[in-house]
Amino acid sequence: MTAVKVAERRRARRRLVNRAAKIQIGSALPRDCLITDISTGGVRLHIEGFEVPDEFVLRISGEGVARECTYRVVWRLGHEVGARFVGIVQRPGAAARG
Repeated sequence: MTAVKVAERRRARRRLVNRAAKIQIGSALPRDCLITDISTGGVRLHIEGFEVPDEFVLRISGEGVARECTYRVVWRLGHEVGARFVGIVQRPGAAARG
């Protein structure tokens, strides 16, 4: 039996990770999720216990830096969600200092 190579459709290379993050949905308290892979173009999340809206803010922290980015869901499969990067959330007064 020969293996069939499937063409890679992603624009950016994915990195496998197991990193905790939080999803911010409106003004509700942030909900926990797990990033299972990430790239400059999107994320794959493992989510249990709540529905993820079509667009959401993902709060990622690590290495002393926290950032919030907006994502749009492109697929759903069981507890897994794939979402594409939309933009960085800009907070008032969070301008770069230099």
